[in-house]
Amino acid sequence: MKNFILVLLMSLLGSSVVPAQSLFSILQKEKPENSEEVNQRLMHFTDEILKETLPENEILDANYIPVFSDEIYKERMKRLNDLTPIQLDYKPVVRRFIEAYAVRHREKTGKIIERSELYFPIFEEYLDKYDLPLELKYLSVIESALDPKARSRSGAIGLWQFMYNSCKMFDLRVTSYVDERMDPEKSTEAACKYLQYLHRIFGDWQLAIAAYNGGPGVVREAIQRSGGKTDFWEISPYLPQQTRNYVPIFIAANYILNYSREHNIVATPNQYPYFRVAPVNVKKSVSFKHAAAVLGVPVEEIQKLNPIYKKDIIPAGELPAQLVLPVEKIGLFIDNEEEIYSMKDEPKKYLELQKELSSTKGKYMIYHVVKAGEYFHKIAMNYSCTTHNIMEWNKMKNHDIYIGQQLKIWVKPSEQISQKPQRDPLLKKSKFLLYEVQEGDSLQSIANRFEVESVKDLVKVNNMNQSNVVEPGMVLKIVQYE
Repeated sequence: MKNFILVLLMSLLGSSVVPAQSLFSILQKEKPENSEEVNQRLMHFTDEILKETLPENEILDANYIPVFSDEIYKERMKRLNDLTPIQLDYKPVVRRFIEAYAVRHREKTGKIIERSELYFPIFEEYLDKYDLPLELKYLSVIESALDPKARSRSGAIGLWQFMYNSCKMFDLRVTSYVDERMDPEKSTEAACKYLQYLHRIFGDWQLAIAAYNGGPGVVREAIQRSGGKTDFWEISPYLPQQTRNYVPIFIAANYILNYSREHNIVATPNQYPYFRVAPVNVKKSVSFKHAAAVLGVPVEEIQKLNPIYKKDIIPAGELPAQLVLPVEKIGLFIDNEEEIYSMKDEPKKYLELQKELSSTKGKYMIYHVVKAGEYFHKIAMNYSCTTHNIMEWNKMKNHDIYIGQQLKIWVKPSEQISQKPQRDPLLKKSKFLLYEVQEGDSLQSIANRFEVESVKDLVKVNNMNQSNVVEPGMVLKIVQYE
């Protein structure tokens, strides 16, 4: 067992320094026994730990959120850079996005890693077919967080976020029943063709990646405005902010998906990774709901494996077609396919639809804050519910609303809701990390870096006053709310 060096701020813990071995024995406990041990579990792993690779069987406590020095990041980035023709530069802006993945959005990063078990093998197969760098698979992490049904506010859809009018250029079909932008294989092939085309134009992968986001015209204009420079970082000031950030985010995504374990991000294993699913030929129209009922698989799983179908049905007009299923269910489907084909649905009646809209089952609650100019029916339409639903959820007697009013809304988990959900502040969850102050840090820069609401909050949680000067080596407690 390696000797772990753990650094604690004495004023934070309110006790004398505890020997590293004693602390480590506390960290191995399933649950802390008192408030002092809770604080002791919120460890910051120093660089001494991270100079060596963790053993394969080493499992760290889920509370640990390691924070690394620039030297460690640079060393790791150099290793990654040596493996790809895409230049992976380490810069302060890259670090900010690494920490967004590793600290502020670590749960989302874990979900991305889980999804990668299904989609990365597909991406790698097509990238190899077109002789492109395999690291381009990380672009889809930025575009969609590996969600094939992801929809941007501008209307781009799918793993690689194609707009409707772009479909014709890449032969991706969109009908009332099918959207090939959500097909993992067809959309990936389209993305490969486009990336190949962009690299042919610019001859540089960083510029090609920027052009994938902003378009080749935007990159050409930035080159012209910069006086003909062709280095991404030199033309960056002339790019729109979203495109300027795109390459740093790509580099950060490349890093975090290779070093997630070192950041103690543990993903749930994907129930259906690439090698546990396969397509089966379908002879007649089939409903996902009926197939799920006969196969004993949640309909949500069939939807995830077949995102191309918009209405959860393979219509007769799409035959011949294939349905992707868990490999262990394919034999059962073949044995029962005639029964599945013969099952029919009765159209839902008005009262059934109203009951379904009012139900909170399978939904989660958010708060909508009424803004100037909004009216009741508009709010209901935005959330795919009715005014009666909103009145029922909020125990309202009439349609009167006022600016600033908080309305409880129950919605289905979906990327299509353009407004970021506002959770009930009473249900906020918090997470903690300990940060070792680096050279050049100040209370303000640390608050900004970790998106702490104010320096005052940082000072309060560390029992300091605002006149205190932080020095390298001090360890500060950071509280973050989800």
